[in-house]
Amino acid sequence: MISGQFVQESEQEEKINDELTSVVVSKSESVFFSPSIKLNSSATSEKRVTILAKTSGEVMPNNVSQGDWVEKDQVLCRLGVVELNRTEVKAPFKGYIERIVKPGNYLTRGQACAVIIELDPITFIAEVPETEIKRVLLNQKVFITLVTGETIESNLSFVSKSASPSTRTFRVEAKISNANGKIRDGITGTMVIRTNKILANKISPSILLLSDKGNLGVRSVEEGNIVKFLPIKIIEDTNDGLWVTGIANQTNLITVGQGFVENGEIVKTADLSDL
Repeated sequence: MISGQFVQESEQEEKINDELTSVVVSKSESVFFSPSIKLNSSATSEKRVTILAKTSGEVMPNNVSQGDWVEKDQVLCRLGVVELNRTEVKAPFKGYIERIVKPGNYLTRGQACAVIIELDPITFIAEVPETEIKRVLLNQKVFITLVTGETIESNLSFVSKSASPSTRTFRVEAKISNANGKIRDGITGTMVIRTNKILANKISPSILLLSDKGNLGVRSVEEGNIVKFLPIKIIEDTNDGLWVTGIANQTNLITVGQGFVENGEIVKTADLSDL
């Protein structure tokens, strides 16, 4: 009689298990991850100065041409005039000659002799949306990919505390060493800011679903094989998965069958690693 009772209970348990929905689960681990913020950026020279003549006179030959690099105090324009102490127009800093008056032209007092730009260092500027600015800090690592294909590594040298009234974005800057002038003034690129590390989980987009209230999340199997909905926040979309927050370490996420179960339902589970 006792043996018969055990058999009956076992059959009842198997019948109950057969009535439970089966799902496949996989254990999700939390790891430290540095979310990135991708922004459009452009390069701007540190200085762009128009050098003016202090007197009038004909521009004399001087062996400085458009496109040349010049040193600080190098003579840019030499004028043939009587006021000898004002005949030389000098470079205020080391830089690149963007434009210069050619010999034989006549300059009057106050006219431009040359335009010189300082390209070392050069600064890349981008605008961070107000929704992201709390994650952006001074000295964070940045990677800038130019439209020409080169990638440059640097750090944030400036983070504005004041938003633009028109765009509600915050200006950030990254200075780049540019001794050879390879990076051109005004060139554009994509700036990727690596923000500070946080605990996050990488998941497949295929397991995402919406709750009845419209919240994005995933389903897990908790103690007692009970289904639970976990609201999540996507922090970065990569080629090999989504990085999200809102999932505890070692959580059993439902990877197959999540759309056929309800919160609070008891389910049968199979581990993905065993299949």
